[in-house]
Amino acid sequence: MTDTPIPSPNGSDRTLPRLVRDTLPLALDVAIEVAKNNGVCIRPIELRRLDTHTGMTESFNIPCGATQEAKCPPCANRNRQLRRAQCREGWHLDHEPVAEPNPSTEEQQWLIEFRADVQAKRDEAEKNGEEVADWDEAIAGIDAEINAAGMLGNVLGGRSTPKRSRSTRRRQDAPDLPKRAKQNTTLGRTFIASDGKVYRPSLFVTLTLPSYGRVRNGVPVNPSTYDYAAAARDALHFSKLVDRFVQNLRRVAGYDVQYFASVEPQKRLAPHLHMAIRGTMPRAEVKAIAAATYHQVWWPSVDEVRFDGDRLPVWSERAERAEPYPDGQAGDYLDPVTGELLPTWDEALDQLGTDERAEPLHVVRFGAQVDVQGVLAGSPDADQCIGYLSKYLTKSLGGPLDPEDPDNHARRDHATRMVEALRYEPCSPTCPNWLRYGVQPKGAKAGMLPGRCKGKAHKAEHLGYAGRRVLVSRKWSNKTLREHKQDRRAWVLDMLGLPDETVTDPHRYVWRPVSPKDPNRTPLAKRLLREVANRQRTRARLIELQARADGIPVPDLSATPELEVAA
Repeated sequence: MTDTPIPSPNGSDRTLPRLVRDTLPLALDVAIEVAKNNGVCIRPIELRRLDTHTGMTESFNIPCGATQEAKCPPCANRNRQLRRAQCREGWHLDHEPVAEPNPSTEEQQWLIEFRADVQAKRDEAEKNGEEVADWDEAIAGIDAEINAAGMLGNVLGGRSTPKRSRSTRRRQDAPDLPKRAKQNTTLGRTFIASDGKVYRPSLFVTLTLPSYGRVRNGVPVNPSTYDYAAAARDALHFSKLVDRFVQNLRRVAGYDVQYFASVEPQKRLAPHLHMAIRGTMPRAEVKAIAAATYHQVWWPSVDEVRFDGDRLPVWSERAERAEPYPDGQAGDYLDPVTGELLPTWDEALDQLGTDERAEPLHVVRFGAQVDVQGVLAGSPDADQCIGYLSKYLTKSLGGPLDPEDPDNHARRDHATRMVEALRYEPCSPTCPNWLRYGVQPKGAKAGMLPGRCKGKAHKAEHLGYAGRRVLVSRKWSNKTLREHKQDRRAWVLDMLGLPDETVTDPHRYVWRPVSPKDPNRTPLAKRLLREVANRQRTRARLIELQARADGIPVPDLSATPELEVAA
């Protein structure tokens, strides 16, 4: 007599030994793996769309849009492919990617005229000594309507608050840079060969940070002498250094240099930059620009630790102040012993600006390793560089370690020491770590504690670098990433012969996210299965169209259901 399997609520077979059952994969895990293999988002966001014309409600799955492979590999890979397309389209352009502004409408002109009339009445009231608070409130509302009507910026222009400035005189330890008259173009030079062929070369530049000590296989040889403090500050302010490099590059090049750059982690866990530059310059000149580029961090000093351990500043919402509270603050931090008010962020900067002997908190520079390569359009080197620019975009700066790496333990210790060096280092003007050094953070609020900053620069997956991983100049391809995504979607719809349903009345549909507590929410497994089936049908249809284009036998797809393209 054979044992009859007893159905289990979770679908397992109770006749199997427990050790065997424990080795069986879960069906949901397999569904997630299949979704990954088919390029389907594994964390889709369910939305309901209400058609206000018919009253019908439909559910849609929207990809989560994650850029990190650890969160959602399909979405991260899709974002990487978009970045590759963006880099390829803008690198070797032969025409100016400039979009002219749309002409103003009658409604926009009327708003500006109305704004001018209200401003004149407000100025007249102020001249007569009358209260102008109501006028200012009305002007703020008109400015909001001006932006809502499709106009950018402030009609008055300029900054609402004066910008802090220090001497722009170059440091004595930095070489000077030549300046050329700037041409109003974003295109580099072209070269004509003897056979009449025109070449439009560009550059691929790699910039790194300086050495902090000897390393072997990405691990410090002597951790006790490795300068973790300098490594932490360089990582925190690396994005500002890149901005300075671009400014200097445009001054020397003499034209509006356009670039596509990505920030990636080195094996030693320090950020470094890969940059595709449209146009070409002498290699020696680019290296000289990198050597002459620096960024000075004019922040209050952190040499002295004033508050630590149990002795921390105390928050008070009723502190006696000679002046009103700074913007964004409802109280002050006091010295727990003397009750003295700690200087605010603006007060600390004012004190720093009046001190003629003050030195910057930190000066960031590039390292000696600068690699500059010339790249021709359409060459294998160009494709290789584009792949290199997007290679690590789906990885975090402090990503998971390779379990087969023999230096795994040492690298983990190295990352831990780097995170510890960043723990009390101020990452921004609003960082709670300023309390440790006797300065109130900008926009201080109750509950701040040194060493408990929630900024992403202090997280292990970022290792100090809190800027954007992809840096693209405004005139690179004259398209946003969303527009590149729409181009890819339009191509698929055109290949499948499907209409673009996004061109509809914007007031017809009402979209609402589905709450996780909604009892009618579609289970994740069912949504994944639907998207996998839809992706397989779409892929089969594309294979059929490709076969017809190549003149080979077309598989029988007559039973294929109607295709759907996810929003």
